[in-house]
Amino acid sequence: MSPVPRTLRSRLAAAWSSFWLVPAAFAFGAVLLALGLSVAELRLGLPTDGFLPSSVAGARSLLSSIITAMISFTALVFSITVVAVQLASSQYSPRVLRTFLQDRITQAALGTFLATALFAMVVLAALPAGADTRLPELSLAVAMALVLASSGLFVYYLHHVTTVMRVSHIIAAVGAQCRRVIEEQYPVGPSLAPITALTPPVQVINAMRPGAVEHVDLGRLSALARDHDCALSVLPAPGDFVVAGQPLVTVHPLPGGPLPTTVPDARACVAVSLGVERTLGQDVEFGFRQLTDIAERALSPGINDTTTAVRSVQEMHDLLRRLAGRPGHRLLVDDPDGTPRVRARSQTFDGFLAVAVDDVRRAGHEQPRIDRLLDHVLADLRSVALPEHLPDIDRRIETRQK
Repeated sequence: MSPVPRTLRSRLAAAWSSFWLVPAAFAFGAVLLALGLSVAELRLGLPTDGFLPSSVAGARSLLSSIITAMISFTALVFSITVVAVQLASSQYSPRVLRTFLQDRITQAALGTFLATALFAMVVLAALPAGADTRLPELSLAVAMALVLASSGLFVYYLHHVTTVMRVSHIIAAVGAQCRRVIEEQYPVGPSLAPITALTPPVQVINAMRPGAVEHVDLGRLSALARDHDCALSVLPAPGDFVVAGQPLVTVHPLPGGPLPTTVPDARACVAVSLGVERTLGQDVEFGFRQLTDIAERALSPGINDTTTAVRSVQEMHDLLRRLAGRPGHRLLVDDPDGTPRVRARSQTFDGFLAVAVDDVRRAGHEQPRIDRLLDHVLADLRSVALPEHLPDIDRRIETRQK
């Protein structure tokens, strides 16, 4: 059985969040700019006197120095980034590495240095051979401008990397990502009505490969359900790990309707994107897992940094308070006439509390500051929670009081 290709959405999301995209774009743009200027200057009569080199030998020396310096800058930036990633992985949590790899300042610094070096290389290769020929003054001026920009960006990068390596900044960055997802996936409103139950399944579609559920494409699944006159149910929730051969999607006949035609396994599986690791998107719980990992690592006997754990719980308190006043997220699609088409299992408020409260309390059971803070969090959540979330909060308060 051949592996299922990833959807276009997941490919674009992976490319946009990758570390190589911005540096590659900068480098490609620099090569195109250098080639374009080299060709265009053959038709331009620009002056050759000024602060730029007035001879081919001087231009070659200048461009060679630029190339050497930019390669050194690039190696230094890469080394600093690797050290920051190693420190974050060992000191905080391996789950926060994506925050460093997605940092646009680091990507822009690396891309600018590469672009400057490649631009200088192309201009150097295009220099005329004769000593009395006209120099590409515009290309040399652009090379000097790129050097000045690289120097300024390098100073700012040193400031930036010392900032992003602080644990408070990492916690705030994870919290900001979670807040964006909450605003997109959890609209403010009253509690939702009960969901129409589906009929017993008549077909089970198994996963074709292992991986964590990154995204459930409701639009693709609903179109597939209409094509086969049925309803589809996605069994795992976003963030769950499935193994090859595990039930992934079930096919249900419509109430009072005939048995649906057989749904192709590949079309159903491709609508559920699987990846090697969890990602924020529909997986809000992954944000809580990152913050909880930081808190648990800080509370371990080897580190014993209660203040960092408190800061992590405070960030999760803000996220939980936003979720407590919003109805639970539902991954479903119904036709305008109420016909059910897609039902996908979504994450629950109880699951968020299990990660943010239960796990941290277990790790910090010997720290009174953690116990007091978590008690305060639960009491505050109860004051703003919708009725559908109150049982999950009250159960933890009652367990604490026993």
